[in-house]
Amino acid sequence: MIMSASISPLAPLSYPVLPQIEGVRFATAEAGIRYKNRTDVLLVALEAGTQAAGVLTRSKCPSAPVDWCRKVLQSGKARGLVVNSGNANAFTGANGAQAVAKTAAIAAKALGCTPDDILLASTGVIGEPLDASKFEGVLDDCFRRASQGDWLDTARAIMTTDTFPKLATATVTIDGVPVTINGIAKGAGMIAPDMATMLSFIFTDAPIAAEALQVLLSRGTRTSFNAITVDSDTSTSDTLIMFATGAAAKRGCPQLSNPADRRLAAFRKALDAMLLDLAKQIVRDGEGARHFVSIRVEGAKSAQSAKIIGKSVADSPLLKTAIAGEDANWGRIVAAIGKAGEPADRDRLAIWFGPTRVAYQGARDPAYDEAKVSAYMKGQYIDIRIELGLGKGQFTVYTCDLTKEYVEINGDYRS
Repeated sequence: MIMSASISPLAPLSYPVLPQIEGVRFATAEAGIRYKNRTDVLLVALEAGTQAAGVLTRSKCPSAPVDWCRKVLQSGKARGLVVNSGNANAFTGANGAQAVAKTAAIAAKALGCTPDDILLASTGVIGEPLDASKFEGVLDDCFRRASQGDWLDTARAIMTTDTFPKLATATVTIDGVPVTINGIAKGAGMIAPDMATMLSFIFTDAPIAAEALQVLLSRGTRTSFNAITVDSDTSTSDTLIMFATGAAAKRGCPQLSNPADRRLAAFRKALDAMLLDLAKQIVRDGEGARHFVSIRVEGAKSAQSAKIIGKSVADSPLLKTAIAGEDANWGRIVAAIGKAGEPADRDRLAIWFGPTRVAYQGARDPAYDEAKVSAYMKGQYIDIRIELGLGKGQFTVYTCDLTKEYVEINGDYRS
């Protein structure tokens, strides 16, 4: 588990205490996947009947675990999850496929189920074979120790270059019955829309069918995990999976199979908020990040056009380095909008840094105050708003600055 030397200045001051979820037990271990004396394996044991849905990387070079998950998720059911850090098991050919099959078999034996009931996720270095034999005995021991214990340790177990664990929780009611949603995530570098180098796992005791879970998760991902970028690089291993144990049915919660069911309104809202919370935490832990940046594009021809323009701005290394230097160089935003390939009219364009409009109708704003904007740029949280004046499309992209530490972390990643 490679970790940067210092905790991100954007890290939370405290972590939420996640309540237990009936039907979910877990344990972590040291398997020596890449380094010694580091927790690098997580086993989650799930109650029989648990429903599962997932959103996976769109990379054309997916990891072996991603291929495995695509197959297993077709059933909509799961009994276990194995996550390892230190080795992504990506671009490993036939050896990679054999490794996931062996890992699933070891986990299935420990949990008393079939390999097709096991979901897998790996994060770490690409191109190095994963020795699945390292899981032998380790997963058996994890299952014996599995409990509804410390979610914070669970979140730490999947970290790589992360400087802090990422957790979120919510409690809502469905038809008057309280249900819980817990989520953990990891990610700091190789982060871009289409699921970023990130792993995230969401758990609930709500009795929601896999088909409905899939719709809810896919919709929520559009404006959360698929709206963030640290460095514009989409990973081979991105995995977001949601599990519903259905245990709340014992307390009278109705079985739900329609994602549009009105009884799911509060659940849907809470899930969307959780996904966005976890996604923002990933950006706040962007490798070397010192500023969290929100880029709101309005007045575009469509929401998709607004997203493309927002991403062009968010991915601009010139803008990201300017923000690192606390320089309000709005000209770099103009350049990024112009190269996006989407409809834009220079003479209708307006740009704001925080509350201050800096550009208007094709020129610098007449009331522009450099000192005022420069003072704003010293804050940790920067809001940029772009008005195109062409339509009603809007979208928000979240990113961070680009610092020398990012280069140092990635220059030494395999050392």
